[in-house]
Amino acid sequence: MPTLRGKTALVTGSTSGIGLAMAVALAKQGANIMMNGFGEKDAAIASVKARGVEVDYHGADMSKPAEIEAMIAAIEKRFGAIDILVNNAGIQHVANVEDFPEERWDAVIAINLSSAFHTTRFALPGMKQRNWGRIINIASVHGLVASMQKAAYVAAKHGIIGLTKVVALETARTGVTCNAICPGWVLTPLVQKQVDARAEREGISNDAAKLALVSEKQPSGEFVSPEQLAALAVFLCGDAASEVRGAAWNMDGGWTAQ
Repeated sequence: MPTLRGKTALVTGSTSGIGLAMAVALAKQGANIMMNGFGEKDAAIASVKARGVEVDYHGADMSKPAEIEAMIAAIEKRFGAIDILVNNAGIQHVANVEDFPEERWDAVIAINLSSAFHTTRFALPGMKQRNWGRIINIASVHGLVASMQKAAYVAAKHGIIGLTKVVALETARTGVTCNAICPGWVLTPLVQKQVDARAEREGISNDAAKLALVSEKQPSGEFVSPEQLAALAVFLCGDAASEVRGAAWNMDGGWTAQ
């Protein structure tokens, strides 16, 4: 039986990749879904609706607090409440610190970190009032360790884990939990482009290029799949995870074990 029937989830950045997998997995458990993102929304919405739940979409720009507030209000008007919040929206920019454009730093921090603060502060009052809620922040292995040329991303993801811990402590005596998931390499379309480029550059097969890329960081030599991450999110929403609070749960093929 679906375990989340009657609940409503907001998944930011859910028109593709990890966010879409999260939306589909939560819908399979019966949760109604509010989707958000700048990807191809029609196909994404259709794939979630196919699970037999109510689905809506809000195009809030996650760098703008006023639009985030309007999105939360729209969820409450449409569904009556927000029970599950998955903060997944994110962007990336790669450059050395001294070359990092100021506007790109501001954009990465706004979308990858500040947006989660704003969604949380708007969603928490209702969760506390109903004494039930699940906040899941999609951080990254880069919330636990660093890589060069990713100053803003690493700073934002470390910040997300800090925010997760604070919210978990502030809600520790309630039925609301807050946790972070920290993926390693995930074979998204963006990463596939890196694989394709490496295969062409080194004159090797696509499979060999995948293995070479992922093995640089992940001892397993395997990518994490969006569906695996989504299954963890579903677990964190369940009763069995009611005392998982403030965790930064890495799913990274052994990356941070080194």
